[in-house]
Amino acid sequence: MVKQLSIFVQNRSGKLAASLSVLRDSGIDVRALTIADTPDFGILRLLVDDAAKAEAVLHDNGFLVQTTDVVVVPVRDERGGLASLLAPMAEAGVNIEYMYSLIARDAKDAYMVFRVTDNAAFLAMLEAKGLSYVGPEELGIK
Repeated sequence: MVKQLSIFVQNRSGKLAASLSVLRDSGIDVRALTIADTPDFGILRLLVDDAAKAEAVLHDNGFLVQTTDVVVVPVRDERGGLASLLAPMAEAGVNIEYMYSLIARDAKDAYMVFRVTDNAAFLAMLEAKGLSYVGPEELGIK
């Protein structure tokens, strides 16, 4: 599993920049991000090189942050690569809450970050299908 940070930010000019500036100023490297928004707030989801430090720094600076376990899966960078992963997930009944992509430095594959309703079932399906997932060490994160 990889630790993902979810930061709740007001949907106002400068709030996103402020959260990322706090991380930059603390020496935290953002490896992947996605944002979902509503008219009032956004949820910024991040993979960073040091999740524990980032969580503490964000809390200390008044941000509401939550840590969640996600699964990062390599996907062949070819036509149909993602479909080849999603089909067995559907067959195994693994429900995706959300997902986003990640390009790792010097990697031949792209990666997909998955938040699913049942991590154990997802990991079991990957193993049964001979598919892999990556841990924090392969991504250079703590």
